[in-house]
Amino acid sequence: MNAQLKPAAPSLGTVKKVWRRPKPSSARQTRPMNDRGTLKSHIATEGATVMPPLSLDTIRIIPLGGVEEVGKNMTIVEYQDEIIVIDMGFQFPGEEAPGIDYIIPDTTYLQNKKKNIKGVFITHGHLDHIGGIPYIIDKLGNPPIYTRLLSSVMIKKRQDEFPHLPPLQLHVIEKDSRLRAGKHLSVRFFNVTHTIPDAMGVIVETPYGNIVFTGDLKIDHDNGVPMEHEVKTFEEVGRGNNLFMAGDSTNVERAGWSFSERAVHENLKKIMAETKGRLIMGTFASLLERVIFVIKTAEEMGKKVVLRGRSMKNNVEIAKELQILKVNAGTIITPEELDSYPPEKIIILATGAQGEELAALMRISTKKDKYIKMTKADTVLLSSSVIPGNERAVQELKDNISRQGASIIHYRIADVHSSGHANHDETLWIHKMIRPKFFMPLHGYHYMLRLHANIAKENGMSDENIVIPDNGMIIDIVEKGKKIVVRKETAPAGIVMVDGLGTGDVNDVVIRDRQLLAQDGMFVIIAIIDIKTGKTRQSPDIISRGFIYLKESQDLLRQTRFLIRKTIEDTTAEMHPVNFDYVKNNLREKVGKFLFQKTKKRPIVLPVLIEV
Repeated sequence: MNAQLKPAAPSLGTVKKVWRRPKPSSARQTRPMNDRGTLKSHIATEGATVMPPLSLDTIRIIPLGGVEEVGKNMTIVEYQDEIIVIDMGFQFPGEEAPGIDYIIPDTTYLQNKKKNIKGVFITHGHLDHIGGIPYIIDKLGNPPIYTRLLSSVMIKKRQDEFPHLPPLQLHVIEKDSRLRAGKHLSVRFFNVTHTIPDAMGVIVETPYGNIVFTGDLKIDHDNGVPMEHEVKTFEEVGRGNNLFMAGDSTNVERAGWSFSERAVHENLKKIMAETKGRLIMGTFASLLERVIFVIKTAEEMGKKVVLRGRSMKNNVEIAKELQILKVNAGTIITPEELDSYPPEKIIILATGAQGEELAALMRISTKKDKYIKMTKADTVLLSSSVIPGNERAVQELKDNISRQGASIIHYRIADVHSSGHANHDETLWIHKMIRPKFFMPLHGYHYMLRLHANIAKENGMSDENIVIPDNGMIIDIVEKGKKIVVRKETAPAGIVMVDGLGTGDVNDVVIRDRQLLAQDGMFVIIAIIDIKTGKTRQSPDIISRGFIYLKESQDLLRQTRFLIRKTIEDTTAEMHPVNFDYVKNNLREKVGKFLFQKTKKRPIVLPVLIEV
């Protein structure tokens, strides 16, 4: 039976601002970002795109996110006048978007058809699959959301931060549920193994066959032999008429089978038992199964656990509320109670294994934590791999820990981490079990998707039955499931940014200015102008931030002041009354060119003209 989860009254929160970057025309190029914040060239049609008609026997599939990056996963299935949405995530931006909190999928296509949306189905509770909900769901008419219990609670807790939004229509479903989502489409589910409980795959049943979404997954196995429960699950999925599969590509470039989470647990248990002093463990709060295992094992060993980091505390509280985690009241203690127990009885679970500046582990390593002071007797266990792009931050974290004299254990010297995504061989096993007619890789950069396509070919699938997508690509299964067609038209797939700092909408001018300020700084000119004569009253004042050090650039400043006075007086010589906007623009251009000639930098030049 499907139970409905009624959201509680939302708490206070901060309303974020959202900007949609339009796709550029051939006359105007923008520079969208991928998930690591690097820039890429992209040219597309600006404005509304005329969508190809959807005939009665056509199934349409559109990935709106998650196929040109790792993150912001969102895909739709459309048949006649019914739409199913799979996941609604976000991604964190890189350095190329200063001040931007998140990047979310472009939902313009869905906003124009929101009356057709029959439901949003969430595969699991990680932010790259649920993080976009507060910024997107209201724009789509607040359609019902279906997911497992843990994911629903995580969605609800996040939504409570947005009190201006209407309550979500959250429905809890289980793996044996089957929902009639509309007149033509039904949806059912299957269990998958991931790093968070209640992860699931989604099967959309259409008149011509099943559309199978694996979600994020790996296979629970013993030395490459899938466990009995995995075989049973995938045999059942494989017995269906599987027309199309969309599969996780995150780890397909890794050979063999992934390292088992059960083996990680055994290694962690051994380290916890043998560590002589205090054990400080840094890991992702989202690796909830691992966090739960550590807390339960600590209790079995008579040890106490301290939680540091907001997300760690929140996720553990959710696990306790849902009784996924059952421990005695005294197992988890507060930081203030640390000194009441001997060091060998203490395990600290902290966020920040990626070296995030403000995360708990980095604060501990830099002596900024109010309660935890690292010592030479401590052992720090980094139970996570290094995400590409975080290498320098993680190295800095290790250096900080080493300066305190603590020992470090990490995944390169011990098997203390396992990914939640399938490697090459287990991905091939998934293909053999599900046996789809058509295939589309999801969740990864283009290179990852291409490698996943090769796995499908390795399993005997022909090129014409495989689609390697870009965001916004329109994929039609036509002729009652007999043929797959990629349309030349694309759904809008621009970059949508969430900015929690601004008071108005962000646009690409703002982003460009932030980038320039970060790279070359700013140069402020303050000049007093006599409106009768058009001349400057005194030497202009100059303020420089992030451009040059004024005390060591006196000659440049002298030349710049001379140029400022000359430019102002030449511009206003025949101008009555004085057009201050024109003077500012002229001053900005002349000074900007001069500073570039002298320094090869392009600071933002801000003229401030005062009339007297």
